[in-house]
Amino acid sequence: MSSDSTPLQSSAVINEAVQSLRDGGLVAFPTETVYGLGADARNPEAIKKIFITKGRPSNHPLIVHIAAPDKFDQAQVDWVSVLAPWVRDLSEDALKLIHAFWPGPLTLVFKKDKSVLADLTGGQDTVAIRAPAHPLAQELLRKFKGGVVAPSANRFGKVSPTSAADVRNEFEGELGLMVLDGGDCEVGIESTIIDLSSGDHAILLRPGLITPKEILANTGIKVYQAGEEIKEGNSLPRVSGSLKAHYAPSTPLRLYSPGRVLDALSEFPDIKSRVAVVVWDSESSLVLEDHPSIDAEEVIVSSDAAIFASRLYRNLRDLDEQGWDLILFPEPPTGEEWDGVRDRLQRASFGSGPSSSSHDSNWS
Repeated sequence: MSSDSTPLQSSAVINEAVQSLRDGGLVAFPTETVYGLGADARNPEAIKKIFITKGRPSNHPLIVHIAAPDKFDQAQVDWVSVLAPWVRDLSEDALKLIHAFWPGPLTLVFKKDKSVLADLTGGQDTVAIRAPAHPLAQELLRKFKGGVVAPSANRFGKVSPTSAADVRNEFEGELGLMVLDGGDCEVGIESTIIDLSSGDHAILLRPGLITPKEILANTGIKVYQAGEEIKEGNSLPRVSGSLKAHYAPSTPLRLYSPGRVLDALSEFPDIKSRVAVVVWDSESSLVLEDHPSIDAEEVIVSSDAAIFASRLYRNLRDLDEQGWDLILFPEPPTGEEWDGVRDRLQRASFGSGPSSSSHDSNWS
């Protein structure tokens, strides 16, 4: 595995990464959401390497990442021609969403052009596309001059990486993998995914930083929840991160309701256990000495949704490496701004523990 330890990568390093992609290699690179494991979206052998390296089932679709225009030409860019090699048609709603939120943490699902490889769509007639905002990702994509598929750079079903060090730890000993270091990811959870493939409505397939309320305010487009506006006989496309078990640490993870942390501790019978109890910074101490039979330690996290999201995977990885027997997280508050992290925590909880990989094949 080759890497550069400095966060700011030189032009020569970017050029090396571009050549690696053109040669059919894999390149891990930062986006504003999480680090991605990238391959040429037009190369079936390179795409196959992603599935093998991650241990990802081949019927799980990948997101195509494309270069966005520089900010000063954003209003003039012809997105129709940019997306023509990938999508069958581009609606007015799609263009509104693109102009409002690209580059950024929003993935759009379209009916695919016939030239798009079935290897990256999981055999579906749809393709998921986004333009990431991270400057290093954009420089890589602009120089590559093509689409790059890039699922999160981690073993399938496990906690997504938000730093280059996470990627190196995940794929230690993986020969031929180049890692670009762009520092820590700012958003910290994967992009919001909106399905536009039906042509009728925008449908939320995966929550993220960009919420339906924000989309409505900026574009006037109403985003429907999955199942809310599905015609009989139609089905939604499969997308990344939609398994019930995903983003999971090896340490068992459970969620507790407000004010019920002691109840959650009582349900864990092993009196010799070491438990990490995550608590909001807005709360007073949970007085864990009231439950002396378990070695429990408080871990303080931000009660601001965006800050909590940006540090979620970092916290999960750190706690997973500290040798706890159980990790307890508070259930996030209600509200769209918390839907993304709630989704990730619920999937992480379901898939967590040493035998979590046994869950993965049961859900699609």
